[in-house]
Amino acid sequence: MGTPKNKLAEVLDKHEQQIAKGWLERQASTMRRLSGAEQQEVTRQSREFLKTVKTAAQGNGAGDISAPAWNPVRDFLTDFSAARAKGGYSSSETASFIFSMKQPLFEALRQELLHDPETLATETWRATELLDSLGLLTTEAFQKTREDVISRQQHELLELSTPVVQLWDGILALPLIGTLDSARTQVVMQNLLDAIVKTRSDFAIIDITGVPVVDTLVAQHLLKTVAAARLMGAECMISGIRPQIAQTIIHLGVDLSDVITKATLADAFALTLRRAGFKMVREQKERAAEN
Repeated sequence: MGTPKNKLAEVLDKHEQQIAKGWLERQASTMRRLSGAEQQEVTRQSREFLKTVKTAAQGNGAGDISAPAWNPVRDFLTDFSAARAKGGYSSSETASFIFSMKQPLFEALRQELLHDPETLATETWRATELLDSLGLLTTEAFQKTREDVISRQQHELLELSTPVVQLWDGILALPLIGTLDSARTQVVMQNLLDAIVKTRSDFAIIDITGVPVVDTLVAQHLLKTVAAARLMGAECMISGIRPQIAQTIIHLGVDLSDVITKATLADAFALTLRRAGFKMVREQKERAAEN
């Protein structure tokens, strides 16, 4: 028999198949119904993890998962949790991968140490602490990946919600929908400036028809965006000024006297065309003149 501190590794080695079978059965009872491919993947992951834990326990029988011997285990769980977070699994399903291992492992310990109650109690407690630490690591890795995914999706939504449209040669429009905050304003400004440089446009229209509320902060964000566009050499105006928004801006004391504003995007576009030197003539009038 091995020394007490190596007993976990000894039990894992001796009862590996028994533990794996019981562990897979426990996982199947606590998870949603899986496809055949998913079941095969869970089986592969479980057997690989069990072998990795056995190797780590042989190098550090005390089960200190911060020790170098446990690096492969930590790496495995980090990758495993990230894959499950991206695969649509819940945090409880991910954590159950570890916690469902308790019962089959405890049964193997009891079977091996049935006639040594003191060692059985000690090893059971060590195994409990070990699996709890691994479960916590799994949950933290899952949460971090989920937060990273959410953050990336939010950034992508910001990009999608601030499209810059080229209305005419040298004329851009930036229709805004929803609430403006500091983070979104930065994206708005960057997208507009990039489009001005890319298209070499001389005019830009910021349409706020879809912005529900304009307060002092939103007005300041708009003024900063207009100023930045001017620094890039583009004349910028704001459209979508509804009566309620006009009253709010006056009430807040926001000075928009240096900014051209229009009630609708159509009005702003027509003004921009005139400033750009274009003249729009109805086709019927042209035909009448020809006749």
